[in-house]
Amino acid sequence: MTTRHRRVPSLILAVLLLAAAAASAQVPPPGPAGAPSGPSPRPKVFVNGPGLDIGFLAGEIAFVEFVPELAAAQVRVTVTPAGPPGRGAFSLKFTGLGEFHGDDNTLHFDPPAEAPPEEVRKGLAGTLKLGLLRYAAKTPVAKDLSVKFLDQAKPTSVDDRWDFWVFSLSGNAFLMGETQYRDGSYYASVSANRVTPAFKVLTQVYGNWNHNWFDLGGGDVYESSRHGYGGSAMIVKSLGPHWSVGGYVEAESSSYSNLKLVLTAAPALEFDVFPYSESTKRQLRVLYRLGLTRARYNEETIYFKTAETLLQGALNVAYEVVRPWGKASVQIEGSHFFHDFSKNRLELEGELEFRVWRGLSFEIDGSYTRIRDQLALSAAGATLEEILLRQRQLATGYDYSLSVGFNFSFGSTRSNVVNPRFGNGGRSISISM
Repeated sequence: MTTRHRRVPSLILAVLLLAAAAASAQVPPPGPAGAPSGPSPRPKVFVNGPGLDIGFLAGEIAFVEFVPELAAAQVRVTVTPAGPPGRGAFSLKFTGLGEFHGDDNTLHFDPPAEAPPEEVRKGLAGTLKLGLLRYAAKTPVAKDLSVKFLDQAKPTSVDDRWDFWVFSLSGNAFLMGETQYRDGSYYASVSANRVTPAFKVLTQVYGNWNHNWFDLGGGDVYESSRHGYGGSAMIVKSLGPHWSVGGYVEAESSSYSNLKLVLTAAPALEFDVFPYSESTKRQLRVLYRLGLTRARYNEETIYFKTAETLLQGALNVAYEVVRPWGKASVQIEGSHFFHDFSKNRLELEGELEFRVWRGLSFEIDGSYTRIRDQLALSAAGATLEEILLRQRQLATGYDYSLSVGFNFSFGSTRSNVVNPRFGNGGRSISISM
């Protein structure tokens, strides 16, 4: 009987503790001082574009909230490259969603030709900020905004001491070795490009070399080398919103392809079904080129040639479209030699970047080439070692490639805090077996 009375206070105490725990679980923990208790008054923005640093943009543009899912956004911004590759020019399309439906706009960002990457990044963020002001002005956050006008004289013409020329130098060397194996290689290139609305000039000179050394044991050593050198130049003149005319000049030497020296000159004509001004949204280009080639070979070919002159024609059709759901492009090219139409080639390439659902995106790239024009194949063939080390080009009727991938992200729609501490994760631990 005494034991029963002692258990009653313990039972009551347990019930009180459970009730307190349940009550505390229903009360959300207090947020940090000054944190808003309700929905954020800032416009929710979804930005879609290649290579964008959302963390940097969030730090530069604090009056909006960047969200990772389109379904949670009030404004969609599609950023697409404009102008020549590597220039840093972009087109920014703003699309209002929900209460901002119908409030759309497009801005363009075109940095100076010599602008460093950091200046390009800040300039793009500034253009994005200007485009988002119109939406923030319609929200409660507008009362905390101010606009400053910097009255500066604008030049009437561009004074460029480089005359729009951009030069690039690149090179790398690689060396590795073991007791019975050594491998060394290098690559170097020089390019000079000039792009204006009326003309486009691209030039490049390159060289590469690779050497392998194997100790097969018993005093046997095998060495192999492969090299390639060349250069190219392209010039294009605008003939209006749809037409362009230009040409190519190329020179190449390759031990892999049995080419001692190949010189090619090819005029070309191109038509774009859509105006070139819409190239950041859609393109449908048709290009035809006619090339004259003088070829000299390292070894006699399977067609008993050590040198020959060839005339080749090629037709290329390329289509690309950029949409809110992603990007798609396809390209097909057919070419042939006029002395023998059976010596021809058909190439097909495709790329798809598809935003499937919220944070899920799908990417696929592929190519297929039907090959019937290997005129430079050596009649001597290739040794077993050259085949295994890919030192010689081999006869084939086709080649193909396929790449498939996906990316899926999920979680908080407000995780746009910028915190650079410890970089991007520090060191990693790896185990090899």
